[in-house]
Amino acid sequence: MTTALTLVRLRWALTWATLRKSVWQTVAYVLALIIAVATVVGTAMGAWFIGDSDHMAASGVLPADYGAFAFIRGFIVIFGAVITVATVFVQFMMFGDGSSMSPRKFALYGIPDRKLHLGLLLAGMCGLPAITGVLALMLWTLAYRRMGPAVIITSLISAVLAVFTIISLSKLLLSLLSTLITSKRGKATFYIVSVLGFVGLCQLPNIIVNSDALREATAAERGAGLRLFADVTAWTPFGAAFQLPFDAARADLPALAGHMLVLALTWAVCFAGCLWCLKYERETTGAASRTISIAGLGAFTRMPDSISGAISARLITYLKRDPRQALLFVMPLFFVVIFAVQAHGESLAIWSSLITTGWLLSIAESNGIAYDGRGFTMQVIAGVSGIQDRVGRVRVYASIALAYLTVLSIVLMIVTGDWTRSRGLMIALLFWSLGIAVALCGIGMAEVTSTILMYPVSSMDKPFSSPQGRAMAQGLFPFVYLIGTFVLLLPTGVVALILAVIGAIDTMFWLLIPISLLNGVGMLVLGAWLGGKLMDARMLSIVTTLDSFASLQH
Repeated sequence: MTTALTLVRLRWALTWATLRKSVWQTVAYVLALIIAVATVVGTAMGAWFIGDSDHMAASGVLPADYGAFAFIRGFIVIFGAVITVATVFVQFMMFGDGSSMSPRKFALYGIPDRKLHLGLLLAGMCGLPAITGVLALMLWTLAYRRMGPAVIITSLISAVLAVFTIISLSKLLLSLLSTLITSKRGKATFYIVSVLGFVGLCQLPNIIVNSDALREATAAERGAGLRLFADVTAWTPFGAAFQLPFDAARADLPALAGHMLVLALTWAVCFAGCLWCLKYERETTGAASRTISIAGLGAFTRMPDSISGAISARLITYLKRDPRQALLFVMPLFFVVIFAVQAHGESLAIWSSLITTGWLLSIAESNGIAYDGRGFTMQVIAGVSGIQDRVGRVRVYASIALAYLTVLSIVLMIVTGDWTRSRGLMIALLFWSLGIAVALCGIGMAEVTSTILMYPVSSMDKPFSSPQGRAMAQGLFPFVYLIGTFVLLLPTGVVALILAVIGAIDTMFWLLIPISLLNGVGMLVLGAWLGGKLMDARMLSIVTTLDSFASLQH
């Protein structure tokens, strides 16, 4: 137990060291604390409100079909399962294992695998997200305050069990991924597929709610479907912990014991799986890997023979090999499909996906220097100016955005049939220009934020990992780009508002086409120029920051 407590203290020591070193990390952590407090308080208020509702005023043992509690029970079990699955996916997709607290970091210390993994589990339970989750779920007990002491006690215990289950599943999934998927191509493929799958799962409830089958179903059929799905979910590791208070409310001891057994088996399997991964990785470390020979200069032969051309060629080479950034060029297509499924034949809803596409294309470039890593140091040594660097990067991303959105617009015109109608063609051209404008504004914004709001990223070889103590920056800094992009599009928005106020938006919306394009080009030029000036002023500071980031990836 001493080893486990030492690892818990180490986790917080690393976090405090990071906060003392970086003002931005301190600001991000304070914001994370505010979000955590808001989550806990919001959960408590919602639980108190639900506890005051009529159907929660029952006392005594619930009937076998849960009676008036059937809906709230089904909702809580299903929602809890969704939260569990979503948290596990987000953990390995965005934050990873925390490379500073990875088991492989402790290989030299001779810590027994069981003690090491137990310590890492407890360290995970003592982090800010886990503490927030436990407190929020405990305060959810306020919703059950009129259901008797047995339900209250069971709910308090189930809060800890639910969070422990989430962490155990996350540890197992991360261990399996890092142990079994070792090739770069395999990691890249799995990374892209898993993220797209997660987005699809997130959109699935919305698709189901908007489906014709659900609309045509009667209230009784919907209720029966909800209960059946909740019954099945309650016997999985994802929903078992959320079912426990209702087992206590029905005084159903066999069901309570059965759901506890499901949780215990889940923990045992996760613990044994993580131990197996530690052993397997130790036995296979150093195995020979396949080498790949590349002939020719690749993209360098197709770019201008200039400094900015060399920057463009290097960026193209990185994009072709980097799964972390390649995903962002696949994701917009996925959103187009989702928009099309939910459009129900309304072409305007499909065309709006072009704006989302332009918005997402440059999100990686908003932290582009961090993705380059120490390769940027050679650029500094060579004396490349900030303007030359920004021009080289803008050339690539602007070309990608123009080609991407143009091809996508042609495909959408064919799919929707708008090419056969003159007004449909004008609407298509409007959304194409808006998509281009958003993309260009995003690139301009990214050229600025990538020089001042840098945050560490996972290494190209380990896209599922993340530096310890930097999750706040990873979660908050991208929002500067996402929000700032639409702020830069404000001139176009003002013109659209004026047209709407004077009642001419239906007949003169075509004016937005040239205005939005000029808006995008202007912000692109401004962003490239300002980003170049900032890079020149912060060149040495950027190199120092990249060295710090690189040390977190080993």
